[in-house]
Formats: sequence, structure tokens, C-alpha cells
Amino acid sequence: MNSPSLDKTRTVNGYLRKWWKESVIYQIYPRSFKDSNGDGIGDLPGIISKLDYIKDLGVDVIWLSPHFDSPNADNGYDIRDYRKVMTEFGTMADFDELLRGIKQRKLKLILDLVANHTSDEHPWFVASRQSKDNPYSDYYIWRAPKEGREPNDWISLFGGSAWKKDELRGEFYLHLFSEKQPDLNWDNQNVRSEVHDLMKFWLDKGIDGFRMDVIPFISKDQTFPNFPKSDSVRPEYIYAAGPKLHDYLQEMHREVLSKYDLMTVGEAFGVTLEQTPMLVDERRNELDMIFHFDLVRLDRDGWRWKPWTLPKFKAICKRFAQGLDVHSWLTVYLSNHDSPRPVSHFGDDSPEYRIPSAKMLATLLLTSKGTPFIYQGDELGMTNYHFTGIEQFDDIEAKNTWKAEVLTDRVSAEDLLDHFRKTSRDHSRTPMQWDDSPNAGFTTADKPWFAVNPNYQEINAKQAVADNNSIYKYYQALIQLRKNTPAFIYGDYDDIDPEHPSVFSYTRTLGSESYLVALNFSRDPISFPLPKGRKARSLVLSNTTTKEEANTELRLNPWDARIYRLSN
Repeated sequence: MNSPSLDKTRTVNGYLRKWWKESVIYQIYPRSFKDSNGDGIGDLPGIISKLDYIKDLGVDVIWLSPHFDSPNADNGYDIRDYRKVMTEFGTMADFDELLRGIKQRKLKLILDLVANHTSDEHPWFVASRQSKDNPYSDYYIWRAPKEGREPNDWISLFGGSAWKKDELRGEFYLHLFSEKQPDLNWDNQNVRSEVHDLMKFWLDKGIDGFRMDVIPFISKDQTFPNFPKSDSVRPEYIYAAGPKLHDYLQEMHREVLSKYDLMTVGEAFGVTLEQTPMLVDERRNELDMIFHFDLVRLDRDGWRWKPWTLPKFKAICKRFAQGLDVHSWLTVYLSNHDSPRPVSHFGDDSPEYRIPSAKMLATLLLTSKGTPFIYQGDELGMTNYHFTGIEQFDDIEAKNTWKAEVLTDRVSAEDLLDHFRKTSRDHSRTPMQWDDSPNAGFTTADKPWFAVNPNYQEINAKQAVADNNSIYKYYQALIQLRKNTPAFIYGDYDDIDPEHPSVFSYTRTLGSESYLVALNFSRDPISFPLPKGRKARSLVLSNTTTKEEANTELRLNPWDARIYRLSN
């Protein structure tokens, strides 16, 4: 595939080779990517116009966040019609043209499968709430009031109760997210068949797989017990432990997934590392990979930010890199549409250190164990937005938290805003910064759907593509290095100094080939000794130096990233 040494090899280091293990994936959030018609909203023709930019970056797969018809209570994750393109994004003809353009460039496309819930405007739900005896009555989860109140004490992950009273039907329906996102009843075989059919609809068009939204939540304990009497058990761990999850995923594999050459990656909020093989062990025929949240939420306690340390960060990376056997595969990511920007989150977004720290984080992402996912704009080093008031936020989660915390005087407005400036999902949703023209070249409209980060005149794709020392060009080099170096895909992982407070250094080893990655997570120059018997033979890539050091001690610059070939 990518390397001559792998061309005829079916297994490497015990791992069964798959194209998605050797791929780099680029996530597009269509609303914020590129507007083609001047209405201030990104769209499918806008994406088509930038396919060469994506291809030139060197990635293999595009993950398109929801493009389906939606009233946008949760920016497309509330679907009204799974077989229709959102009017703001274009038409089905636009989608077909997008898919053709992707295939012509020898790229692949995966779509978001949002099947735990629909919009409350979906025809299924509109029919379901009409009565208790129509064909769609049991497509959702309805329960009678319990002593006049909610059926149990489950809470929505967007705040408040997970139950909403529907006056027309006279019962409560379950919504683990917004009240405009009622949960489907996967215990109903008709629901599962409907989901299988809509998956086939898109796969038959020629897409290459799915990212599955909150997929562990699809199975519910239909007795709906109250939460355990323990403050240590978070709701997502209850919701992810439904009794029939694996039955439903294996059925999905039999009925749909096994019939196509595709990849699946599940958003697995609430799934522990220990539970992971049950979902991704290739012998079980469920999913290929899942997203864990341990690393990206290292500094989160609900909506609150909390301090983090590098040893804790490294411990998570080590636990996952070494915690699965050769039958299970990892994902690696530092951001997505639900996370802050990595350079502001884990790096240093000051003018002096933004570029080296963004490159350092890219080095981590693309030399780590697992399939790497890049979120749009991270290849430019886009930063968090400095929000100054709640009226600037779009995210329903932020607005609901504001109502629950500030409007009830539980916390002050400034305290909540201070946390949101570090944790909000909206940081990743500001429009893509294409050039230094008004609104960053995202749109010709006077006002885009969401605020453009004011730093677009310094941080934009036009500048980055023209600069050989840009973050974008460094991503290109890293992606090519990964493709040409099987050790970075299938090699073993070893953390050299887990307790070092500022340096993250690890090796990737495959057979006789061994590489050292050394990352300085600080503004301070640091001397870092290599383990006894190890010697850095030659410098392969660095974000700050071209000097080759053939010695046993590295002198790392601030936010330095070095990749060396090792000699024993």
C-alpha cells in the first residue's frame, strides 16, 4: 500500500493489515468549512472547491460531519431526514459531485451515522407521538409518568432531565441529549432494519464507511433503574453499558458492514479501555475502531476545566498504546468538532510559540500508535476564540449549562465564561481561515453563521501553503513520513521517561528499525539524556532544528519536536 516493504505483507508485527490502519483521516465540519453561495453557511460545493487543498495535505480519508436534513438544534446531529441533504448545504446532486471528486483524487469518504436519536421533527417521531397504537408508536422510548413525575432520575448530557413530557401522547420520551433529539428504541426490530437500510443507501452510493455517533448508547436497560447511589459513577458509563449493545452491533455487521469494504469508527463516550476489545476485537465482528475521551477530556470535570500535568497525559497515552492486543486497533486524535483547538488546549497559542507547539503536537499525533484523525484548521494551527459573553456562543450544551448554572445563581457568569474559554465545543466551530480577506475568505456574506477568529490575517491557508516553514507544510512532511515508515503504523510503543514533567519521549520499533520521538511540552530549553545504551543515530525530522546529534543527550528547544533513527 504505502510502503514498498509492506506491499505483499498480509500481517505486520502480528497485526492484520487494513487500509484504514494505514490511513490518515481529515474531519470536515461542513457548516464551518467553506461557503460557496454567500449565505454565510459552509456547504458541499464549498468543500468541492477545496478538495485539492485536502489532497495536497496528504490525507487518505475525509470524514464528513452530518450533512443530512436537520432543523439544527444540535448543528446537524438532530436528523430530520437521513436520505436528504440539508438545504443550506446543497442538494443530492452536490453530494454526488463531491463523492465523484473525492474518488477522482483517490481519496475515501466516511459519513456520520447518527442513529441513537433523531430530530423530534423526523416523520417517525411525529407519527410516534400521535398515539400508542400506530406503526411508529414503539420507534422511540416512551414511559408513563411515575407518581406524576419522570420515569427515573436519568439526566441529559446537555443538562436537565433526560425525560420530556409530551402532552399529545401523555407520556414521557427519553432524550439523552437535547429534548429535540428523542432516543430511538433499538429493541424494536423495525428501527434496526430502518437504520440498516439507510446505511445501505449511502454505501451503495460509494461511500467508504461511517463514524458512528454515541454508538454505545443505542441499547437501553428497559427497566430504567435510577442511577446507582454513588457520586463516582458518571451517567455516560451507565448509558454505554446497555444489555444488547453487542447483539445489535453484530447484527449490523451481518446485515450491512460485512457486505462492503469499509471502515467504522465509533464515538465511545463512557467506554473504558478494558471494555474496548468487546467492541473492536476483529474476531467479534462489531466495529473497527472507537474514539475514547480520556486524553481530550484530561482537563475536564463536566463543563469545568481542571489543571493537567504531562505525566498524567503520558500515562493515558501509554495505557492505550500498550493496553490492547494485536486483534484490536486504536484511534489517535487531539481534537474534533466537540473539543477546543489543540494548540490552545495542549500547546501554547502565544505569538512566539504557537507555530512550534502546533508542530510539536502534530508530531505526537502522526507518530503515535493508532489511526490519526486531523480536524479541519488544526493543520494551520487555528486557535481558540476569546469569548467575552454568553451571547457569542452557539452550542446548545453551553446555553443549557448557562441556564442551569448562572441563571440559578449557582455560579457567577464570569466564572462559567472562564471555564468555557478553555473547554467549549464552539472553539472548533469558528469558520475555516482560508486567507486574509474579509471573513477569512470563508464567505462573501457580510456576516457568517458564526464568528471568525480575529487572528485570521496571520493564520490562514493561503499564507500556510505558500510558506515552506508553515504548520501545514510540516503536516505534509509528517504524513508522508508516516506512510513511508511502517514502524509508525505497526511498531511497538515504549515511553522512555514517563515521569519527566516537561518531555514526552517514546520509541516506535518494528523489527530492526527503531525511532525515537522527543517532545518538549514547555517554553524552557531542556537537556534530555537518552536511556543507557541508546544513541540518536540520525535526525529524521524536527520542527526547530536541522542539526543531527549523534550523542546520548538531546538539547531540546522550547516546544521542540525531534524524530531520530536510533542505534542500539
